[in-house]
Amino acid sequence: MPLSPQGDIRPARPDDWPELAALWRRSVEATHHFLQPSDLERIAAAMPRVYLPAMRELWLLEREGCPLGFRGGDALRVEMLFVDPPFFGQGVGRALLRHACAGKRRVELDVNEQNAGARAFYARLGFRVCGRSPVDNDGRPYPLLHLVWEADGGRTY
Repeated sequence: MPLSPQGDIRPARPDDWPELAALWRRSVEATHHFLQPSDLERIAAAMPRVYLPAMRELWLLEREGCPLGFRGGDALRVEMLFVDPPFFGQGVGRALLRHACAGKRRVELDVNEQNAGARAFYARLGFRVCGRSPVDNDGRPYPLLHLVWEADGGRTY
């Protein structure tokens, strides 16, 4: 199990999904003010039964058995990265992203264009914009910026 100064990073298990879904909601309520309430409710309902199980890789960072954040995706793409709000700015997201990029030459992810905090976070870690979609992956009116990090062109962190 990889260690970080913030806690332990381990693969998430299905019994973690309810707690991760609750963490997701707290994180989104703190950062995604642009979401319509009905969309938030639909996504929240689908998180533990659709979105989390769909991840090829799902990792969480925990301290003393308490999840502080998680990321999902596959070997070359981060599909989701969420941190519990009390731990914003404490290196949890950075540790999870470092874990995702370890040993890779290139990692891709999308970020909501309206989420200025997340956009700034990814830019600080060397991700650059390589495209844009006017809607999210489910066709909702939340534009996405497509980002890429490359080991030889991105910052090491």
